[in-house]
Amino acid sequence: MNNHPYLHVGRATELSGLNRAVYRFLEILPGALSFGTLIGFVALSIWNPAIAAYITILFSSYWLFKTIFLSVHLRYNYIRLRRSMETDWLLRLEHMKYDDLVHFVVFPFYNEPYEVIAESIKAVQASRFPLKQIAIVLAAEEERGDEARLLAEKAKAEFGGDFLDFLVTVHPYGVEGEIPGKGSNISYAAKSAKKDIADRLGIPLEKVIVSAFDIDTVVYPDYFACLTWHFLTAERPLRSSFQPIPLYNNNIWDAPMLSRVLAYSSTFWQMILQERPERLATFSSHAVSLATLEEAGYWQPNVVSEDSRIYWNLFMFYDGDYTVVPITYPVSMDANAAPSFFGTVKNLYKQHRRWGYGAENIAYIVFNFWKNSKISLSKKIGTLWVQVEGFWSLATHPLILFAFGWLPLFIGGHTFNTSVLSYNLPIVARWFLAIAMLGLIVSAVFCTNLVPRRPENRSRSRAVMMFAQWILVPFTMVFFSAIPGLEAQARLMTGRYLGFWVTPKLRRKKTPETKTV
Repeated sequence: MNNHPYLHVGRATELSGLNRAVYRFLEILPGALSFGTLIGFVALSIWNPAIAAYITILFSSYWLFKTIFLSVHLRYNYIRLRRSMETDWLLRLEHMKYDDLVHFVVFPFYNEPYEVIAESIKAVQASRFPLKQIAIVLAAEEERGDEARLLAEKAKAEFGGDFLDFLVTVHPYGVEGEIPGKGSNISYAAKSAKKDIADRLGIPLEKVIVSAFDIDTVVYPDYFACLTWHFLTAERPLRSSFQPIPLYNNNIWDAPMLSRVLAYSSTFWQMILQERPERLATFSSHAVSLATLEEAGYWQPNVVSEDSRIYWNLFMFYDGDYTVVPITYPVSMDANAAPSFFGTVKNLYKQHRRWGYGAENIAYIVFNFWKNSKISLSKKIGTLWVQVEGFWSLATHPLILFAFGWLPLFIGGHTFNTSVLSYNLPIVARWFLAIAMLGLIVSAVFCTNLVPRRPENRSRSRAVMMFAQWILVPFTMVFFSAIPGLEAQARLMTGRYLGFWVTPKLRRKKTPETKTV
């Protein structure tokens, strides 16, 4: 790690001199680009509304072709997902040597109830993969006091005898240089598991696969067999992370409509990225070799977006020679919900603001590209374009499409409003957007096939709403993607850094069962 002194830098405030100034400039860059785009569009609508109108039409046509492109990728990944769920992965391992591999499953938790903890561990317990090759690491936070420790010990007493090992860790509170949250907790837990399980039992680190889960992650029976197969068949398993598809099915029938739309939108985006692995980074629940983690320094404890940052840590440590292997197999998690509608809206906004805060990775990537001459220029440019364009479009495109794009009609002045272009702008843009919205029908069809079977206590009308809910997508794009994304970037611009926010859990009772099986 001495060759990578900036591998775990989190914020400009951790640096000094020129390095601090450069990093601070890079933190400002994403927000400056996004706000500059929106401000520039407003100014253009006043001073040259014709050009603004043409840009609106261009954006609308771009959105149409992008929707078609992404829908094709979604369809292909959906077909792969069905096949993967129908595959007997343990049978595929039959003629492969895997009895020397061990899975460390890390479950960090904060203030979740015991039922959530137990359901996730029960799902691992129900795996078809040999349980004596699985070790559970239940990672509590010292900040939660004796309550958290007692919950962890209760889970160990109930389930510990079924696995290779069951380790309870308690992450210390107030460690200098750390941000309280998932990253610092799972980093501490994985280090403890290396020492207290792998070293104690003499397990080679390259034979250990670490799954970093959220506490609400519920695995399907063949998940570890599927993960093992991908690890054994990967071209370079020690230079790869492994990413399953997140399905937010645990409580989907109990979640409000807004929550369901955003949950499946996130799932579909991850499915699309699996068809474009050059754009794929780790997200939420993922897996990586313990040997790789030990070599590169585990999850970064001083950032909010630890799930994606670990990929960039490893990418930089191995000088760009690192990849993510897509596992077209799901894990199930909770849709973001609260007991009240306004509580759900608040939680959804905070969750997507945290995801939008992943723009903090841009400063990290550019800064380390500047310091690392071993990564090719073409890879630097390609990687940076994907990241910058992604966060820029997240924060600006919905607003231009559904709000700012219509400004020339309102503030363009009399001359523009009497022109042919003024008459044609709403017609052309509306047709482009209407055709693009047909992609929502594709999403609705896939959604109905991924939703668990309707519980008996849920009416058929609620099942119909699972299809109709997609009309809310334009609304969710603006209020739960663009606006929280802009706030996240504004915080980076002004140095009002965001802390980690723990998503509350509202769980139904039974383990999910999808229609794809």
